[in-house]
Amino acid sequence: MQVKLTEGEQARAAARGTDNLEAYLKCLQVNEYSNRSNIESNALAKQLAEEAIALDPEYAWAYYALGRSHHMDVWFGTSKSPKQSIAKAKELLQKAIVLDENLAEAHGLLGFIYAVEKRHDKAFAQGKKAVALNPNSAGAHMYLGKVLIFAGKHEEAIPEYKIAIRLNPITPSYYMWSLGLSYARTGQYDEGIEWCEKAVHMEPDSLMARIMMTVVYSLSGRDEEARVQAAEVLRINPNFSLERFAEKAGSWLIRELRKAGLK
Repeated sequence: MQVKLTEGEQARAAARGTDNLEAYLKCLQVNEYSNRSNIESNALAKQLAEEAIALDPEYAWAYYALGRSHHMDVWFGTSKSPKQSIAKAKELLQKAIVLDENLAEAHGLLGFIYAVEKRHDKAFAQGKKAVALNPNSAGAHMYLGKVLIFAGKHEEAIPEYKIAIRLNPITPSYYMWSLGLSYARTGQYDEGIEWCEKAVHMEPDSLMARIMMTVVYSLSGRDEEARVQAAEVLRINPNFSLERFAEKAGSWLIRELRKAGLK
């Protein structure tokens, strides 16, 4: 099993809070699989995070990592009960914060979840706290960007994503499509397409990258390319449901996906 074992600040953050080398290495593998942003890798990430917790029940990063995988189950449509998955994710993140109050990524992801729930005051509080706790955390800046876009502040999200990309030497594809989406929402279509195409090139089987590429092409008026990407979404997940995706995504995003032919 080949995985990248260094990711700058994330690798350093993951090392904090455990003396168990095997648990630490499992969490580095979790980072790698989670960053691939597809259904199969998320399932592997969840399994590895659970194994890390079994090895060290006091390991804060492992709880954050497991919470992240439960959260992604909802976005991928693989959760049997999205409500329960989100509740579980929040429980795990709060456990991580109890174990390590300074774990910026846990605060950031909790802020992202609050943003999806439209609890914007709590979302901003957590997102800003994450960046204040660790200004060098790419994840903290990325999550603050998410908080901002769910509040409709796409222009403000762009510099947060740029900082995240600069800070992470192994830039995950979801940083790229997140930046691309914000560019497109501010009318900067060429830049939006460029960043989403980078994301798709990096992870061709990433469900979220294909979804966002579909949206950005549609926003840009490139309807034929949007339909091609929509077909890729269904290739990756034949059971993709626009209705279920609408439970967490903005109405504007759903409109563009529907226009591209997804149901």
